[in-house]
Amino acid sequence: MEEELGEEKPHLFASVSENGEPASIPDGPMTVGIDGGYVRATHKQGCFEVIAGKSEVAFRRDSNEPPPEKCFGFVQTYDEKPRRRIWEVLKSQGMQENQAVEFLSDGAEDVRQLQEYLQPFSEHFIDWFHITMRLTFLQQQTKTLISEQLERGTAFSRRLESIKHFLWHGNVDEALERLEILILDMDLIQPSSSTVKKLGERIAEFNTYIRNNQEYIPNYGERYRNGETISTAFVESTINQVVSRRFVKKQQMQWTPRGAHLLLQTRTKVLNQELKDVFRRWYPKFQTQAA
Repeated sequence: MEEELGEEKPHLFASVSENGEPASIPDGPMTVGIDGGYVRATHKQGCFEVIAGKSEVAFRRDSNEPPPEKCFGFVQTYDEKPRRRIWEVLKSQGMQENQAVEFLSDGAEDVRQLQEYLQPFSEHFIDWFHITMRLTFLQQQTKTLISEQLERGTAFSRRLESIKHFLWHGNVDEALERLEILILDMDLIQPSSSTVKKLGERIAEFNTYIRNNQEYIPNYGERYRNGETISTAFVESTINQVVSRRFVKKQQMQWTPRGAHLLLQTRTKVLNQELKDVFRRWYPKFQTQAA
């Protein structure tokens, strides 16, 4: 299957169809969620990251049946053709150059470059889950401060809650302004408290994260009210299916990047119900045996 995968190209799309006519009207919007997980490396070399994701099409114009979801996975440090790999998955779902595609991820730069290559006219969002996860961690740290300095810790907690409110409504400029003021206030009192110092460092990291991704933060509240996707939560099940089944810690298995990558390709083919077709293409007389 790896040998059959096409090479990376500068431009994967053609502006017109094969007969020279403009591209047809595409199906409903496509949503692609990308997330990561970690597996244990061999020879006690720690862990390495596995990228996995799922793509959904809202509707088919020529059918009332819901289109099937498809998943993908790869080891980014090993895979030499990750963009072509995901592109083939999306093309198999009917993706066209003029189709609306939304990518949701955690905001990592390498993932975003991958997305922009796949679909030049796509939209890119930081999923709400990764923002709230960071804010929840900060709020947990304020609890320690509240136990030491009730009034000050409570005030910081409320200010973080207001920042979350502005981010939810897409008001990134106001959120960043409040983060900067909060950091300045914490700098003034850091010498008197190690707890404040640690919290200040984490808030500064969060401020950098939001600033680096500010153009990819939409009005989540409006999208939510319109029934649009705001989180990669729908990818979580894919991470569990693709990665956890054979790679979870309780299996006590260790992997090379190559071994994990190749198993991921087989696993995603099974989940996409495509492995039988692969064998039939190689062996036309191949028949599956009833369970």
